[in-house]
Amino acid sequence: MAQKKAQSTKRQTAEAKTAAAAEKKPAAADKAEPTAKKAEPAAKKAEPAAKKAAPTPVAEEPKPVAEESVQPKEEVAMEPHYDSPRRSVAFIGSECHPFVKTGGLGDVMYALPRELVKQNCNVRVILPRYACIPQKYQDKMVYRGEFYMDLGKTGRNYYVGIMEYICDGVVYDFIDNQEFFSSGNPYISLVDDIPKYCFFSKAALAALNFLNWIPDVIHCHDWQAALVPVYLHTMFQDSPVGRAKTVLTIHNLRFQGIYNIPTIRYWTGLPDSVFNMGALKQGYEDANMLKGGLAYADRITTVSGTYAQEIQTAEYGEKLENHLRYHNYKLRGIVNGIDYGMWNPATDPALAVNYDITNVLQHKHENKLALQQELGLVQDEGKFVIGLISRLTNQKGLDLVNAIVPQVMDGNTQVVVLGTGDKQYEDTFRYYENAYKGMFSACIQYDEARAHRIYAGADALLVPSRFEPCGLTQLNAMHYGTLPIVRETGGLKDTVQPYNVFNGDGNGFTFDRYDAGLLLDAINRAKTEYFLNRYHWDEVVQRDMAKDVSWENSAKQYKDLYLELTPW
Repeated sequence: MAQKKAQSTKRQTAEAKTAAAAEKKPAAADKAEPTAKKAEPAAKKAEPAAKKAAPTPVAEEPKPVAEESVQPKEEVAMEPHYDSPRRSVAFIGSECHPFVKTGGLGDVMYALPRELVKQNCNVRVILPRYACIPQKYQDKMVYRGEFYMDLGKTGRNYYVGIMEYICDGVVYDFIDNQEFFSSGNPYISLVDDIPKYCFFSKAALAALNFLNWIPDVIHCHDWQAALVPVYLHTMFQDSPVGRAKTVLTIHNLRFQGIYNIPTIRYWTGLPDSVFNMGALKQGYEDANMLKGGLAYADRITTVSGTYAQEIQTAEYGEKLENHLRYHNYKLRGIVNGIDYGMWNPATDPALAVNYDITNVLQHKHENKLALQQELGLVQDEGKFVIGLISRLTNQKGLDLVNAIVPQVMDGNTQVVVLGTGDKQYEDTFRYYENAYKGMFSACIQYDEARAHRIYAGADALLVPSRFEPCGLTQLNAMHYGTLPIVRETGGLKDTVQPYNVFNGDGNGFTFDRYDAGLLLDAINRAKTEYFLNRYHWDEVVQRDMAKDVSWENSAKQYKDLYLELTPW
């Protein structure tokens, strides 16, 4: 597509060159207008689809019924009431459900913007247009324009197309360039990903200027978008988008975008002043894209309060603990939520029997029996079923699990594992499935519908992570009436309070030090309550289902952060 559109713009050479300079001149957005106007026919052809998708701001548009009404009172009644001022926010990140998702980042990029729209925010999400995005979404994208942009010291101008998709009040703008985004997966290797995300971060800012949509706040995510604040305060500081404030969220500090300085300098063209120890430079010869973003961002967030403290220590800081302590005045933790539209046992189409807090004690065992049948386990609602839904990596504490499986399998306990990852763990769990036939199930696959059924059919969910920035599986489990057994780290510590046998407080079972014996003790404490004090267990099940783990409260904290940055 890039080549085809390149030919179509030969007649617009002067205009394209002007758009290429969008990031450097305040008037760039105005100069890009002719290109946008020429793209107007394409946009008009797609107008019915765009109307059907209810473009932003949907909250301010009267509904069709109200338009036909001649009574002003009815129209006023339809207006939503907001408790806080309106802000415009651009989300910039590398993945977003349902277009492309490899982990929790995709869930956050999907759910948080949708909730912010309900809290009086005007939101755009800017993503790469990967070839792996399902065709059903590609077909609904509307062409919004194109321009050419220089990149670093390559001596070339690169095509930047903008394709738009609108859903639930959120505008999704996809940066189109087949040279960078034609591979089957979003992440390949650092050699390929470094140029790709250097291009994407710069193109995202240039696209905002080109569209003349200047947000109050730019909220970028992880190392793939960490250069956005750096570009903003250097190459784009005198352009319209330069007045925006920036927030950078760390979803997992382990991944930072580190490569040698000459390569990063070549692909970015950033001035020498940013390649110092206070910003991008790390060690003697490397540049760290995340580190640079942390230095230049106006605010830094991470996905739980405990993780925000942990990453300032040598144990969890991934060699950035000193840098984060220096910038801790702008660092805070906000726990993620879950999307009740996707995760709701009362309406979940994947379940054998739907249920809610009023009838969970009657219907949850039916989902257990259905799960046991589906996985070839012994069907017995009296068995204690432990679920483990995870990427099969060391981070997730699977070495602890591996060490205690023989002691857990006591004839009254069944274990269900779902996930893919390191071959050693895949093979280990397959071995246990064969060794404990009818009592252990190893589903070495990614199957979201089956994950829903495990949440509904299991009694407890295991999350013994070595570190966990936030964790969503324990939130899903609680909402489905499945009690979490977790290590006290990161978001797990913030969301799961240990059960107290003396007063009945708490909503799960926890252990602190990273130790297999302590994990086994937590599992045994859970089994004791399940088999000997079922009334107390059932109380905790209902307490967990009543707990608000939605995005509403988290989104409010982000909105407050945006208002703090933009007090006008």
